Amino acid sequence: MVEQFVGTWTLISSENFDEYMKAIGVGFATRQMGNMAKPNLVISVDDAGMVSMKSETTFKTTEIKFKLNEEFDETTADGRKTKTLITCENGKLVQQQTWEDKKTTLEREIQDGKLTAVCN
Repeated sequence: MVEQFVGTWTLISSENFDEYMKAIGVGFATRQMGNMAKPNLVISVDDAGMVSMKSETTFKTTEIKFKLNEEFDETTADGRKTKTLITCENGKLVQQQTWEDKKTTLEREIQDGKLTAVCN
């Protein structure tokens, strides 16, 4: 399932990212930097099925480690503490974050050999 995502990806498209950042309360200056960043996303899986997803930009590098279909605590790049669940659905890597009665979804998908992300 997640194996198709293993590798190093340079994000080429991120739909609704500015609206997403506004909705979660990210300030203007940070949004401007976030909109310019095209992170490298490094995804790997170890023998125990633990997935590592590392996002590298010139501004910040973050990494989360998780097992598919198991909720975990995540501290996001903008400092939110969320309960996060990552699943594979219809060929997409779907990341659901919940905090303070709020919820967001990030869907990552490979299209024509390129990684895209849609933020809701």
